[in-house]
Amino acid sequence: MNPFWSQTARQLSPYVPGEQPRIADLVKLNTNESPFGPSPRALEAMQAAAADTLRLYPDPEATELREVLAAHHGVKPEQVFVGNGSDEVIAHAFAALLNQPRPLLYPDVTYSFYPVWAQLFGIACETVPLDGDMHVRVEDYRREAGAIVIANPNAPTGVALPRAEIARLLADHPDIPVLIDEAYVDFGGESAVPLVADHPNLLVVQTMSKSRGLAGLRVGYAIGDAGLIEALRRVKDSFNSYPLGRIAQAGATASVRDDAYFRETCGRIVAGREAMTRGLSRLGFAVLPSHANFVFAAHPARGGLELAAALRERAVLVRHFNRPRTAPYLRITVGTEDDTARLIAALEAILA
Repeated sequence: MNPFWSQTARQLSPYVPGEQPRIADLVKLNTNESPFGPSPRALEAMQAAAADTLRLYPDPEATELREVLAAHHGVKPEQVFVGNGSDEVIAHAFAALLNQPRPLLYPDVTYSFYPVWAQLFGIACETVPLDGDMHVRVEDYRREAGAIVIANPNAPTGVALPRAEIARLLADHPDIPVLIDEAYVDFGGESAVPLVADHPNLLVVQTMSKSRGLAGLRVGYAIGDAGLIEALRRVKDSFNSYPLGRIAQAGATASVRDDAYFRETCGRIVAGREAMTRGLSRLGFAVLPSHANFVFAAHPARGGLELAAALRERAVLVRHFNRPRTAPYLRITVGTEDDTARLIAALEAILA
């Protein structure tokens, strides 16, 4: 370990992102990227933004983007915060809202960045086990807490809570911050954004990386009471006051305005998810009910680690989380029809 590292750097256990390998003729189903490109209008806007004006700093408030997001979600611009992907937005929320004297609660099987941020910001936390079917049960959160963060639909399971259950959670905890991470909500989940009007403690975070095919652009945002948004702005302006560049703001704004393309591609991904589920079920896999752009599947006779390795040998990449409750499962991103056909063919060969 380098002697110049701070104590913070020495103690961190960083998040490990999905692999981005260079393998010929790869079927890449491991990082939940969209199989479809961004909106053509977004591409045109980004190309137009790649101009002489790049010598100037971007709008630090991303005013136009926040305005179109506010209109899209039926809120006010002062209720919208944007950042470099939802990861940065959530990290700011950990610092600005979730760092409370009492412990932070989140599921035992969820997005594995949460414990990393808790460690980075010195936040005491406790995990709440999913039930036997890998579902979040809001009644299990009826305990002392300083804040709560839940991914809905959950990752890596894909299982979603209906909005009414989020409302129950908020009714149980009116006096602490509650963050709902909706990275995958556009694939059939119920957004909690309509609950923001009556719950000043609710922050909803979404991303443009999945449903809008802009993972390479790095744009995420939060919606909540103006008081919560101001806390995020205070942290952002103490860290990086110009988080989104001109090209990112232009592309993201145009993407939100192209609602028809957004709905079409989301519908195609949902149809692809159902087709993938049918194919996996036919091979004997147990597939959790997903409302995301991926499925979480386990085979009764073959381990997840073994299957992931065998698929990789056939140039099909999926994600495996080698922890006790998730070890039997594969998380498989919904790709194109051809991607799914190659996945099923490879699994047929492996299982045979």
